[in-house]
Amino acid sequence: MLRSALLAASRSPQVRTVVEKFPPTHAIVERFVAGEALDDAVTACDDLVATGRKVTLDHLGEDTQDAAQAAGTAEAYEHLLTALKETGLAAGAEVSVKLSAVGQFLPVDGEKIALENARRICAAAADAGTTVTLDMEDHTTTDSTLAIARELRADFPWLGVVLQAYLRRTEADCREFAGAGSRVRLCKGAYKEPESVAFQGKHEVDLAYVRALKVLMAGEGYPMIASHDPNMIKIAGQLAQWNGRKRDSFEYQMLFGIRPEEQLRLAGEGNTMRVYLPYGQEWYGYFMRRLAERPANLTFFLRAMATRG
Repeated sequence: MLRSALLAASRSPQVRTVVEKFPPTHAIVERFVAGEALDDAVTACDDLVATGRKVTLDHLGEDTQDAAQAAGTAEAYEHLLTALKETGLAAGAEVSVKLSAVGQFLPVDGEKIALENARRICAAAADAGTTVTLDMEDHTTTDSTLAIARELRADFPWLGVVLQAYLRRTEADCREFAGAGSRVRLCKGAYKEPESVAFQGKHEVDLAYVRALKVLMAGEGYPMIASHDPNMIKIAGQLAQWNGRKRDSFEYQMLFGIRPEEQLRLAGEGNTMRVYLPYGQEWYGYFMRRLAERPANLTFFLRAMATRG
């Protein structure tokens, strides 16, 4: 129930106003978000790459209301990718894009606008010498997102997609997207979904994650294991060994600010360890979902409220 309340709060303008006006909030958000400006993102990226980690950057924004806003988000990604190229960081950093932020659900030609904007971003990434991964949102977006991904992969076969293990359809989606050259980020899922489309209990979700991971590790693509769960990380390593995978044929991914010591350990052992690094003014929804995902995050926030308020 707490998770559901936090996810509901992530969509509430009233709660957003309270949280954003609370004095310590921005200091706390710094644990999970690089900052609001492009320079903040580049600096944080540089710091992470210097420690042997790789990065995927997310210019925060979703539920775009008009075509001009969607085009502005695409332009922001173009500026980001230019900055990565000019600073020499493109070799260690890519970008993650939510299609809703580039127009996917606009009432008129939303998917067409999102495809065009995503194509702009992919072209900028190709010019910079890096890649793009399409983020996944709630289950109502899955068919649309994967359809756009198929279109983009015709010109950008390196395009990555995110699949969410708690959805009942994901094992089949993994089979489709595990072909040669594919890049798939497998996460558990962060949205409150109905039982008809998603597994509900932790044990069920864990089993679904392992089933999907087995498909990806046995496939010809490049699995990206997005998990902070020690058991999933251990299982991923075992599956990689059993499938004869070299360390450069898959990677681990974790969120900025969560389990940094484990990130450094994995990178130090020669694994590819990529950090999901969000930045931008639209940080509120992302921040609230991070609180909903892990009780430890909420405890951290409440403790900070008590000590700084």
